[in-house]
Amino acid sequence: MTDNSNKGPPKNIIETIRSWMGFENMPLKKDTLPPKSGFNIWYLMILFFFISLIQQFFFSPKVGPIPYSQFKQYVIEGKVGTLTIGPEKISGTLTEKQGQKFTTVRVDDPNLVKQLDEHGVSYFGRHENKFLGFLLAWVIPFGIFFLIVRFSMKKMGTGMGVMSFSKSKAKIFAESETKVSFEDAAGIDDAKEELQEVVEFLSNPGKFQKLGGRIPKGVLLVGPPGTGKTLLAKAVAGEAKVPFFSISGSEFVEMFVGVGAARVRDLFSQAAKQAPCIIFIDELDALGKARGMNVMGGHDEREQTLNQLLIEMDGFETNKGVIIMSATNRPEILDPALLRPGRFDRQVLVDRPDINGREAILKIHSKNVLLGPEVDLRKIAGRTPGFVGADLANLVNEAALLAARKSKETVEATEFDEAIDRVVGGLEKKNRVMNAREKEIVTFHESGHAIVAESVEHADPVHKISIIPRGIAALGYTQQQPTEDRYLMTRPELLDRLAVLLGGRVAEELVFEEISTGAQNDLQRATDIARSMVTEYGMSERLGLVTYERPRQSMFGPQGFASSNQTYSEEKAAQIDEEIARFVDEAHQRVRKILTERRGVLDKLAELLAEKESVQGEELRTMLSDSPHEAA
Repeated sequence: MTDNSNKGPPKNIIETIRSWMGFENMPLKKDTLPPKSGFNIWYLMILFFFISLIQQFFFSPKVGPIPYSQFKQYVIEGKVGTLTIGPEKISGTLTEKQGQKFTTVRVDDPNLVKQLDEHGVSYFGRHENKFLGFLLAWVIPFGIFFLIVRFSMKKMGTGMGVMSFSKSKAKIFAESETKVSFEDAAGIDDAKEELQEVVEFLSNPGKFQKLGGRIPKGVLLVGPPGTGKTLLAKAVAGEAKVPFFSISGSEFVEMFVGVGAARVRDLFSQAAKQAPCIIFIDELDALGKARGMNVMGGHDEREQTLNQLLIEMDGFETNKGVIIMSATNRPEILDPALLRPGRFDRQVLVDRPDINGREAILKIHSKNVLLGPEVDLRKIAGRTPGFVGADLANLVNEAALLAARKSKETVEATEFDEAIDRVVGGLEKKNRVMNAREKEIVTFHESGHAIVAESVEHADPVHKISIIPRGIAALGYTQQQPTEDRYLMTRPELLDRLAVLLGGRVAEELVFEEISTGAQNDLQRATDIARSMVTEYGMSERLGLVTYERPRQSMFGPQGFASSNQTYSEEKAAQIDEEIARFVDEAHQRVRKILTERRGVLDKLAELLAEKESVQGEELRTMLSDSPHEAA
């Protein structure tokens, strides 16, 4: 059988002919997607260029007009060659200037013909057809302009007209356009296994319908920003080879009342015609926020849109082959009606990748990057705990840009090391000048952090100490590299982390016998750890195994966006404050003892930092091995 799928006129021409013939409402084949089209500003630019050419070459005078008196003077001097006399103007050529053309306005001069005969000027008359000139100069160009604008508006479809506000703005990707598969979504294997069933249903729905099974109607992808939720939804469509409708939750709501609900109806109507397919609503929290949260009262356009979405999902049969997928990083604010069985009844967690997942993601993003032989992606993955897919993609890109800036042939480990510092700490402030006193304080501050981190038992090993300013406020930093991914923290580990945070402040106290503002962030983080140990983890012997309520916080978003709701007495609050202060004070005394015993190493490390500005962890461990000290 001969394949004629690639023959015939383009789709946009077919649609135009169907529209002109009055067949635009007749449906095409079921598996045919509407053509992708949109208005192009180049149409208007080409049109105006075409009109200007017509005016320039056909209707504009080639030379500027001259006064009638100068024309008469040319006739008397015998400089005029030939003339064309019209009803309103006279045009001709000059003999002395190689046939240069001129034009002048005709005036009532009875002696003109007599003078032309006396001086032997050849002349003839011409009748001007004003209607034809007007037709060619204005009517035809504007007729062409009208046809192009009409054609462009037809192609834009939902982009023009008042009634088009009710049309869905979803981007439609055909089967051949969704060139994303599960191989492109690395580091989220658990989520891919959950969604494999959805792919199988879209590819082979009869397998489930035969046994009377009901596939989940909606799938909600939940996870921190940048973990690959949108990519995973596209991968499902790519694996199942079905059309993919993609739209953001904020695109439903407009300034006009009722527009969002109409767009929801239109979206589901389009999806039903293209079944089997996937509807993907990104950032669902913009649309599906819990109702009743509007403090202003009255009707809320967003709530009307949400109500319409709930109704459409209730009336939608999954056996039609339409799967609804959504993504959000704030599931705690979604309306409970969205999450009940029969709507988004399956929630898939797309979590931060572990070290194996990060290594797989780095392999994908470095596929087209020329890596040096010494680059170890496993080691880079170990140095980036907590990084999501978007962070790792940015890391690889930063390393490649740094190598290109240095005119290198390959991306080496030093570029990845610098890229990690840039992503974690911010841009390097090479031009920031510090006076000698401030620089000395920063060197001892960072040395204190590093020595305490290597002296306690449960802290992560130090990778690098630097006094190069980075970001907005960081004058230096001590970078620790975890040996493995951790999901639980014990009491001794938290106490050791508390000690490391206080190392910089205590070093300043010992060396300068005064304190600076440089430890502000350290003290804040130390206080947060101590407060969590007392109020959340039940690690205080005095207060016992009780958890004291904290503010409701986003599961994946920024911390502490809600106000505190205290559920205990003022007496208990005073005891909590005393316990927090006790944890911090004990850590302070412990760190002071460590740094007093290792004062020689502290001075030596600060001197080395002042000289080199950056010291690797191996150099610090070599210095500490020459000064034995039991772990505190």
